[in-house]
Amino acid sequence: MAHAEKYNRDSVTVDRQKKTVDVIIPTYRPDREFEKLLHRLEEQEYRPDRILVMNTGEQYWNREWEKCPLLEVHHLEQKDFDHGGTRRRAAELSDTDIMIFMTQDALPADRKLIGNLVRAVSENPDAGAAYARQLPKADCRFLERYTRSFNYPEQSSVKSQTDIDKCGIKTYFCSNVCAAYDREVYQKMGGFTERAIFNEDMIYAGTMVQNGYTVVYAADARVYHSHNYSGRQQFHRNFDLGVSQAEHPEIFEGVPSEGEGIRLVKRSLGYLVRTGHIWLIPQLVWQSGMKYAGYFLGKRYRKLPRKIILACTMSPYYWNRKELQEKAFDDRKQST
Repeated sequence: MAHAEKYNRDSVTVDRQKKTVDVIIPTYRPDREFEKLLHRLEEQEYRPDRILVMNTGEQYWNREWEKCPLLEVHHLEQKDFDHGGTRRRAAELSDTDIMIFMTQDALPADRKLIGNLVRAVSENPDAGAAYARQLPKADCRFLERYTRSFNYPEQSSVKSQTDIDKCGIKTYFCSNVCAAYDREVYQKMGGFTERAIFNEDMIYAGTMVQNGYTVVYAADARVYHSHNYSGRQQFHRNFDLGVSQAEHPEIFEGVPSEGEGIRLVKRSLGYLVRTGHIWLIPQLVWQSGMKYAGYFLGKRYRKLPRKIILACTMSPYYWNRKELQEKAFDDRKQST
């Protein structure tokens, strides 16, 4: 899949101080865009020690990619994939100072990405993680471009426990589309949750912040990443988001997401009016309504029959595995 985003190959000077780095990428049916990602990671001024790939579905893997000298691939079946568990397993395979997690559809905007992420984690006191700025791709729709700028502004920031009253749920925001983690802090915090339908990055970041560490937003570390989701897709994503929050009240209870969502809708509405794109207001209303409906139901998933849950989720394998785990637990309980 070709994209016209500009890629800056200019050399930059990075004071490496010999921090070792692994880039970790879960993949599923990777395509030519993933091939481009591998090339851009190889060209980084601060070159990673290894690109560790956790690939779901060996039949979809292109063995030509293994010519990349930095690449190490581990294959797993779809039934074994978990947003938290798979990344946790990958982290156990890494022994570097810093682990950078990415998704297969994120493209470094320049050769400075890894260096700037390493610097953000290394130079900020108490920093346990740093995440990159996400820029819209060439095919990104108008409204989604504004959402990118809302969630990923031009100014860097550092978030800590003292910011919860001011920033709310945004304090825990840290996107694994592209984020760097201090491995020593990661181990102290117990790593990613073993089982997560979604949102494993914020669950971990919330744990970290609650324990006195900070999350850095590194605006100078930039990747191209965006999606043109339909209302239905937004519903499914936000259902799983709601489920993840309901399953982790120790992180999200008392830090509601609704206020941040309302603020985004208001800002987006004002932006459409100011720029004269008022014909996009129905799209904004529809997509916002679908997001909220999905989130509302996801938060209350325990009250829903399994059939409805499977119709709402984007992760049916999660629920099948959850059912098997609960059955095994009940069987063990009965046998004792």
